[in-house]
This record gives sequence, structure tokens and C-alpha cells, in this order.
Amino acid sequence: MAKQYRVGIIGATGMVGQRFVSLLADHPWFEPVALLASARSAGKPYPEAVGIKWAMETPIPAYAKKMTVLDAADPRPLVGKVDFVFCAVNMKKEEIMALEERYARAEIPVVSNNSAHRFTPDVPMVIPEVNPGHLAVIEAQRARLGTRRGFIAVKSNCSLQSYVPLLHPLLPFGVESAAVCTYQAISGAGKTFGSMPEILDNVIPYIGGEEEKSEREPLKIWGKAEGGQIVPADGPRISAQCVRVPVSDGHLAAAFVKFKTKPTKEQILSAWKNFAGEPQTLRLPSAPKQFIHYIEEDDRPQPRLDRMAENGMAISAGRLREDPLFDWKFIGCSHNTLRGAAGGAVLLAELLAVKGYFG
Repeated sequence: MAKQYRVGIIGATGMVGQRFVSLLADHPWFEPVALLASARSAGKPYPEAVGIKWAMETPIPAYAKKMTVLDAADPRPLVGKVDFVFCAVNMKKEEIMALEERYARAEIPVVSNNSAHRFTPDVPMVIPEVNPGHLAVIEAQRARLGTRRGFIAVKSNCSLQSYVPLLHPLLPFGVESAAVCTYQAISGAGKTFGSMPEILDNVIPYIGGEEEKSEREPLKIWGKAEGGQIVPADGPRISAQCVRVPVSDGHLAAAFVKFKTKPTKEQILSAWKNFAGEPQTLRLPSAPKQFIHYIEEDDRPQPRLDRMAENGMAISAGRLREDPLFDWKFIGCSHNTLRGAAGGAVLLAELLAVKGYFG
């Protein structure tokens, strides 16, 4: 597929927005034509609007240096000029919901990194390898919004990527419950070590709202599309603790799993190795060839060593061992601003594109 979709990035000056700006510089299908942010950044050249907040390892892409930031509050200038937008803004939940619906009602599809609409029943929350069938509710959402093209689709919370993709291939064995502790990088809070000095030589055992998301969102992901909405699954039950740690990028999860029928280690490893989803079958540009990588070394996975597996889009697993209270335990690792945020949203947009939702 040749590059043919014109894209806007809402929240382009924030950390996840910056990641979108970087990822789309060389994307084969998506051409960024509009960068949007708050009113205080509107009218400024993008480099000036970002200023010293640029947090990516690579410089601002050449295309973005030539662009002027638009006011994200008003979708009207984008009507007819973009095929869809990515959204990654730092606002109150009610404000985000209103903003995204405003774009959708203006017939501009929204692929959102925000949490505001994750529990709206007719908004699909998709991990492309896990629940692509949930995109079917978009038609019901369009009927509610009164739109022909406009809709909202969201990706899940970044920390879920380090354990839900590892639990999903094991569901046929009857996952009954899981306890998960996530060790989350500071970029998940939009911070760097320079802007978060309190994390140095420290661990913060609280991330607001994170544990509720970690326990509830998987049930929607594993739910069923029925009657134009997603009906969350009854289980498996998940108990979560979420901790902020002094790591720049990469979320780690320690998971403990109870099964109705306990599989063997060989069965678990085989399920992980052989699991693939529609992104792999369709060979989407951002999809990892091997979705789950199992690492044998006792001290792996580690964020510094493993977060960039397959350009940061693969999930790494390790330390699979029997557990005296549950059945099995393991460690998972994912890149929180790539697979967990902007990269996951780009992959979702690729899936939407090949399925014709931007037509």
C-alpha cells in the first residue's frame, strides 16, 4: 500500500505526541500534515512550541520543523484535509471526551492514546493482535454519533502490554486469576530524569488510577462485541499493584497465574512462540514479525536490554517458573511509549486502514 493517508497529531508537543511525530517521519502509509496542541502553542513553529521539552533520542524530523502548530480545540480547519487524527493530550477526562467526540462528529476519525473513552461501550479498545474483532462496533458508534466517517478507537493502557499479550495465548488453558505487579518507567508519566528528580534513588508505590485500569481494561479487551457494544468478560480476575521506578523507558511486569487446568512449561512456551495475530498475518508495517520473545537468561528481560525488541513493538518474556501459591509465574517487558502508546496506536491505525475504516 502506497502512502495515501493524511494524518493530524493532536497533542503533538507532549511526550507521546513527540513519539508520534518521530514515528510518522518515515511511515510508508501515513503522511503527517497537521500538528495540533493547546492554544498557548498555536501559531508557533513546531520547534519553538516544543522548545526544551523535546525528549526523543533523535532530533525533530525535518518535516515537523517546517510546520506551524494549530489550535487543537477546533477541528474545522482539518475537515477535508486529513483522513484521521492521532490524539494524545493531557487534559481532564471530560474535556478529552468532548474533544474527541467533536473531531468524530466533524467526520474526522480519531485513534486515541487517551484513557477517556476506554470504557465507552461502543468505542473499541484494541490490542491489534488480541481483539481486532472489536472494531465491528464502530458502525454502531457512528449511528450514535450521527456520522458517516467519524468515529473513535482507542488503545489500552501502556502497562497492560507487558502482561495481557502474555496471558492471552494462555486463555485456552483456563486462566482463572492473576496477580500482577508492574514496574513502570517515568516516561509513562511524561517525565524525564531532569523533570522528575524525586524518582532518583527512589521507588514510588502509587500511580493514580493505574491499578483500576490494570484490573478492568483486560476484561473489556477479552469481552464480546454484542448488540453494537463491547460486553466485558467476567474473568479472569486480575489483582494489580503499580509502581513507578527510576527507568527512562520500558515497563516490567511480574505476573502470577492460576489455571483451571495447569499447563506444562513446554505448553506455555509453545503457546507464546506460536501466537500471532492479524498484524502479523497482514504484515502491517509496524507489526513485529515475532510478537512474543521468550528469553532464557535468568536475569532477563530487562528494560534497558529488551525494550527495543523489534523496534519496540514486541513483547519480551522470561523467568517462567512454577509458583507455590499460584501455578506459574513469569516476567514480561514492553516499551511503554512505543508498543504501549504511540507505536500501538500507529499499529491500530494500520489495522483500521487495511479494513477500510478510513474510507
